[in-house]
Parts: sequence; structure tokens; C-alpha cells
Amino acid sequence: MSRWLIVAGCLMVLIGVALQYAPWLVNWFGRLPGDIHIETERSRVYFPITTMIVVSVLLSLIISFFRR
Repeated sequence: MSRWLIVAGCLMVLIGVALQYAPWLVNWFGRLPGDIHIETERSRVYFPITTMIVVSVLLSLIISFFRR
């Protein structure tokens, strides 16, 4: 359990550093084809369908890698 917490903490630090010093690395996030963005005069609706599918596949691969 402690190993997972250490790995999760390190990943959070790396993501934070990437967002702070290299924001262009994650510029694609939320702007993939298939993400639905509807904007009218009075409202904005955003459904990141494709982005969430990519995130789900990546997390599934990472979890299956660590389980072996």
C-alpha cells in the first residue's frame, strides 16, 4: 500500500511540474476530435467524450502493467 502512495505522489509531482513549466505538453487535452463543444449566447456545454476514452485506456494500461 505504501508503495502505491509513493508512486501516486511522484506522478502527481511530475504532472504538476509538467503543467507549470511545459503547458504545451498537455495542450491537446480536451481538444480531440470527438469532443463535443456547444456554445450559444447564454450557455456553454462541453462533453469530452474522446478525451475521457483516451484517459480510460491509458489508466487501464498503466494499472494492468503494475498488476503483473
